[in-house]
Amino acid sequence: MKPSKRIIIRDVTLREGLDVPHVDFSMEQKRRIAGLLEQAKVPEIEVIAPGKVFEDIPFAKKVKEDGLQIKTSGLVYAFSPRCREEVAELCGCVTRFDLLMPLSRERRPYAKDTKRDLLLDLLHYSLQRETEVGVGFPHSTQGEMEFLLEMSQESVKKGAKRIVVYDTNGSADPFAIADLIRRLKAELDAPVFFHAHNDLGLATANSLAAAHAGVDGLDTTVNGLGDRAGNASLEQVVMALHLKGFSTGVGLQNLKGLSEAVEEESGVEVSRLAPVVGEYVSMHKSPGHRESPELFEAFDPSLVGLQRKIRG
Repeated sequence: MKPSKRIIIRDVTLREGLDVPHVDFSMEQKRRIAGLLEQAKVPEIEVIAPGKVFEDIPFAKKVKEDGLQIKTSGLVYAFSPRCREEVAELCGCVTRFDLLMPLSRERRPYAKDTKRDLLLDLLHYSLQRETEVGVGFPHSTQGEMEFLLEMSQESVKKGAKRIVVYDTNGSADPFAIADLIRRLKAELDAPVFFHAHNDLGLATANSLAAAHAGVDGLDTTVNGLGDRAGNASLEQVVMALHLKGFSTGVGLQNLKGLSEAVEEESGVEVSRLAPVVGEYVSMHKSPGHRESPELFEAFDPSLVGLQRKIRG
């Protein structure tokens, strides 16, 4: 039997979640969520937001002090006036970090040559500090494919350990994402990660398409918590990958508890209709379901600690 491909899950709840209106995790709330993510065997969490590096470093240090074994990562804007200071501070605080360069012509720095030069210069500086460094490209799905490929190739040649592509405005579809990931995987000798946004309700579908196209890692958030319409839901992505024969190492039995904990800490209610962990996902009301309710379920609800219920 052919072994399933392992997809690395990098959970970004503690970064993207803070972009949700009225959500402001305290240090203790962050520590609780990080601990639960480790218990669920999520291999990596993103704890440093670009533009908030110095503000977020105390929590990164606290993760180490708490003795958590989960890998931590962060983000640095390669065009920030203080980017070298930020890189220097991050070394030793996190397992790895990614340097970000937006590919959109409408985000500064505007010129392609400037984007390239700033990114490669900071990448060279960062790699001298013996830290694992990757690069990420916001607006990957809105810019020119050839420019994304060129920037990725040059970054890998310089020593970047991974490439992260972002569907920043959530406008891509599974077909476009599959094509993009296949092209990158064919051309690059480095792991490729994908970061989805859910503005069109396609974050999970896009993440699954990326997996089928050969992606190495996916960004998720618990309950899909994140900027605007949110990000790819950890629960949905992990379950979808499991059902399609991929391995993540994340415990399915932990998904419901994680969802409830982040709902409590964030104050953002989870819909009863939410896939995988919603209250109604294992309930049956239609008379046609009563004889064989399992035929109407995408997965056995006991996998996530839910109990099948028949109504009416």
